[in-house]
Amino acid sequence: MMRFKKRVAIVTGAGSGIGRAVSQRLAREGATVVLVDQSEAGLLETQGILANTAVSQFRVMDVSDESAVSALVADVIETHGQIDVLCNNAGIAGQHLPITDQDPAQWERILGVNLIGPMLFIKHVAPHMQARRQGAIVNTASVAGIRSGAGGNAYSASKAGVINLTKTAACDLGGDNVRVNAVCPGLVETGMTQPIFDYARANEKAHKLGARCELRRYGAAEEIAAAILFLASDDASFITGQALPVDGGNTASLNLPGMKV
Repeated sequence: MMRFKKRVAIVTGAGSGIGRAVSQRLAREGATVVLVDQSEAGLLETQGILANTAVSQFRVMDVSDESAVSALVADVIETHGQIDVLCNNAGIAGQHLPITDQDPAQWERILGVNLIGPMLFIKHVAPHMQARRQGAIVNTASVAGIRSGAGGNAYSASKAGVINLTKTAACDLGGDNVRVNAVCPGLVETGMTQPIFDYARANEKAHKLGARCELRRYGAAEEIAAAILFLASDDASFITGQALPVDGGNTASLNLPGMKV
């Protein structure tokens, strides 16, 4: 399929994991891809992977820096003349600590990247989509934004915010035919979740990874990317304001510890 031929897409968090998988899929389907991440090494690796399939450029930046976001969007418009797809994927996890041990500075950083970042990109990209009366925005939230137990306090709060940002932005932009949706991944092996996988494998608990999902396994970044591309494509032209769990059924049941074997 070439669903994104002649379309321009911005992908944040493109230096690894789900963001890289999304960038690869967009490139294979014909998009010009603008890669954003705080890791230059990660971006160079992703760009190398895309070299034979797409025109791409990258920007090393902090997505919570509004001046950097504004400058990037202006540069993309000047270079390519349009932005058709925005995938807000950049995110950080933070620590798993009791609420009584929380550090406000860490909350500010996590909310800055995970929630303020998507808001800033929507703020600066959406007017260009509205002017052309077309565009698709897909935010990466998490099952942690739906239920407890899937992430730390600050991370979970930030992802719940992303889900509601998705809904409110969809209401603001729907009249101009700009769609805003979110995916809520379950457990996926990425750079951000690698410590979980490393710990499980080092302590003979690898068999428990994904065991609380109805499919009894964890997901792959490519599976999340497939859902993101669907929501960004014309195949989802009548879908907006939705948060789609892509979690192996994790949020489909009570999912209490000890319920599944």
